[in-house]
Amino acid sequence: MAQPKTALLLIDVQASFPARDYWVESLAQAWRPKQRAVLNAAQANNIPVVRILHEELGSQGAFDPDNGLIRPLDDFNDEVAVTYHKRVHNAFTDTSLESWCRERGVERLAISGIRTEQCCETTARVGSDLGFSVDFISDATLTFPMTRHGITWTADEIKARTELVLESRFARIISTHDMINEWQNTRE
Repeated sequence: MAQPKTALLLIDVQASFPARDYWVESLAQAWRPKQRAVLNAAQANNIPVVRILHEELGSQGAFDPDNGLIRPLDDFNDEVAVTYHKRVHNAFTDTSLESWCRERGVERLAISGIRTEQCCETTARVGSDLGFSVDFISDATLTFPMTRHGITWTADEIKARTELVLESRFARIISTHDMINEWQNTRE
């Protein structure tokens, strides 16, 4: 039985994030090798990579194109199949990503990037609702602690919550290691 054609979504892996006050370099250092491994494996297995960049026109912040940070994060400026710029949380609503996937016979989306619970999770949900099979490569997503009403949730707690709400509803939660092995075994 043939495996469905997959595309890797590289969501918001952009220079805007280190400019934000919530950026935690130690968390990014733990994430980078996973993101790099998944990106390298996609390229080695002829899986198209779709770069998604978030922008907020006129915001005067890190996501405003006028500030020059709407570009790939250092060490992730690889050549990709296509790049989309979005202004909403998911990668579909204001781009032609769905059409691009359908025209190429893509049936499965592998989700990676920054922030786990925001643009990555939202893209997984919308992609699932559009009929795509979704692999959420959780350890190849990055997020940061968040505080609300004096309570702080760690990045690990946020990631665990995202896995909980996506698993078996919107996506299959998979590790970088298992995703890479699956891609290599499909090729053989």
